[in-house]
Amino acid sequence: MTDSAALLRRGRALEWVTLGWNVVGVVVLAVLALSSASVALAGFGLDSLIEIGASAVVLWELSGTGEARQRRALRMIGLAFIALALYLGTQSTVALVTAHRPDPGAGGIVWTGVTAIVMFSLAAGKARTGRALGNPVLETEGRVTFVDGLLAVAVLLGVSLDLLLGWWWADALAGYVIVFYAVREAVQVFRAH
Repeated sequence: MTDSAALLRRGRALEWVTLGWNVVGVVVLAVLALSSASVALAGFGLDSLIEIGASAVVLWELSGTGEARQRRALRMIGLAFIALALYLGTQSTVALVTAHRPDPGAGGIVWTGVTAIVMFSLAAGKARTGRALGNPVLETEGRVTFVDGLLAVAVLLGVSLDLLLGWWWADALAGYVIVFYAVREAVQVFRAH
């Protein structure tokens, strides 16, 4: 068995773990967002949907070869980031303008804290594996996963500040953090490829 085949298997395994975590996460976050009316948790759930799509794109790309396939996969990831930024920017603005007050709970804090640890671990593995394979799609999706970890931290802070200090606006500000990183990643994807 070649090193390349082992690396490819590792890349696929990392994507399947990411996919599984995010499928569970969408359900958990939907329940938490609905019960708390949190824009940040809803946005993070949407981000999890995008991460599911990104993982599916990478798994698709890893099953074939060719530069055209890689470019198409990267464009799809970039477009998903743009969609996330537009949706969450709108939702966060509406929440601030209307002084929307979520009702946060400990569940959001626990889930986003654990998710941050899982995503940072997966991102590191994808970055190493993507570099070793010379696969820009896996490397880019590793950055998507790293951003997912950062977003988990931002949402964790927003929900925690609201729960502990009553800072209702921190939830919407956490949404803007997600918007910033989504735009940044989309720009990097489209500039590079």
